Amino acid sequence: MELIIHNLSKNYRKKEAVKDINMNLTPGIWGLLGANGAGKTTLMRMMAGILEPTKGNVLFCGKDIRHNRLYRASFGFLPQEIQFGRDLTVYDYLEYVAALKNIPQRETKMRINRLLHVLTLEDVRHKKIVKLSGGMKRRVGIAQAMLNDPKVLILDEPTAGLDPGERIRFRNFLAETSSERIIILSTHIVSDIEDIADYVMIMKEGSLNRTVSRSDYDDLEELYINIFMNGEDEYEAV
Repeated sequence: MELIIHNLSKNYRKKEAVKDINMNLTPGIWGLLGANGAGKTTLMRMMAGILEPTKGNVLFCGKDIRHNRLYRASFGFLPQEIQFGRDLTVYDYLEYVAALKNIPQRETKMRINRLLHVLTLEDVRHKKIVKLSGGMKRRVGIAQAMLNDPKVLILDEPTAGLDPGERIRFRNFLAETSSERIIILSTHIVSDIEDIADYVMIMKEGSLNRTVSRSDYDDLEELYINIFMNGEDEYEAV
């Protein structure tokens, strides 16, 4: 299983938001690290097939994701912002998403209950989502992304709004399942990925500045500061 990003670029009028990204992603956790405005969200939306690239493509198992039913059935996506129906409870919303993802009814209840447990949402399963805290809403968003047990999981700033304990539980959950899937997790917070990411892709001004494996750095935060504060632009691929 492989997700190939080939010469991927996105232009908005005169601004080049993403510039010629090339990567071969295999199962494991891939951290996408960069300051706000570095192009992370634009890149992830193209990888999710939501945003049309100006140039290049994304291939899953050798086929362009834009014409790939297998990819549609095999990926989960958590955007930065997610809209919920005003009258839907947590459980009702997840049932609705399961139907959209064509998950068999006999599996829906089991999957929802497991995710509610893992994400500590069991006590609010029958509450309306609009009445939940920001952190709980984020956890509901994570649950919907994982309902179909995706082979490719794309998470855009998933820990935003989570408290420290929730961040740790979520990181542990990802680590436990990463050998079976390709997980791309974007953040501007080094601590969210430094202990769990197998590889870290560092973006700066729309470009992939470098990709490093966990064994390639002693202090990820120091490397990150050197790139963004000291103007270090050397590219190192793995």
